[in-house]
Amino acid sequence: MERKLFVSTPERSIREAYIEASSFLENCGVLEPQRNAQLLLEFVLRLTGTAYYMALPEIFPEERRTAWEEAVNQKGDGVPAQYIIGEQEFYGLPFEVTSAVLIPRPETELLVEAVLKHADMASRLTVLDIGTGSGAIGVSLALKSPKWQVLASDISPEALQVAERNAKRLGAIVEFRQGNLLEPFAGLAPDILVSNPPYIPAEDIEELQPEVRDHEPRTALDGGEDGLNPYRIMMEQLPLLASTPRIIAFELGMGQAEDVADLLRSTGYWNRIITVPDLAGIDRHVLGISL
Repeated sequence: MERKLFVSTPERSIREAYIEASSFLENCGVLEPQRNAQLLLEFVLRLTGTAYYMALPEIFPEERRTAWEEAVNQKGDGVPAQYIIGEQEFYGLPFEVTSAVLIPRPETELLVEAVLKHADMASRLTVLDIGTGSGAIGVSLALKSPKWQVLASDISPEALQVAERNAKRLGAIVEFRQGNLLEPFAGLAPDILVSNPPYIPAEDIEELQPEVRDHEPRTALDGGEDGLNPYRIMMEQLPLLASTPRIIAFELGMGQAEDVADLLRSTGYWNRIITVPDLAGIDRHVLGISL
């Protein structure tokens, strides 16, 4: 059955437009319809914070009506609001996002925090960000630790274009290379390796929320049969590097922490293994540290 299109009612206040869109999105089965309606309204009207709330009693501007209807209809089709807006905040910074990259998640900020906690921010270290996507991890580390030399890779040329734009816009010095996981860095001697690779088991992809399954890049989600293929491949590729990084840090999926920790232990390179939970208490990151 074809979904009915959203058509806004003319001569309504901004508050009424918000209520109308929230109801439409709820009927479309969109999660958090009120929050999504507000995000799209702020985007279309170019208003945030106090200015948005003060404008609610005003009549919705007719010249923004078409853009508003297009945004709400896209959201009704399941397109993530971040792709419609073209931006997602990460580590306090506005990152451009397109359908070529995974939308950065809040839990990944904890991976950045873990790396910064266990590394010497004052030293001149070489850092590899593997599978950079939007560049969120690499750019954040480069800005937080300007003395570090940050290099980032992705197998997708389109993703690298987004990451490069983010680095330039945010003023971060990051070198980007295209290729599969560690391959672009053969011969380098990194101090830190950090990665948020695809980790969803292939058979679980169809069970994901539709806006993730149908709109975010599958190459950034699919981790193979058990979700651990990228971690295994990176361990196999370690000999490509001139030396093993003193710190390795991974994000991973629910229930994968012990398996990934075992992979790190099996190499014999890192004698301290740390598991970091996310804000929900789920073991979300594993670090290996060579003391």
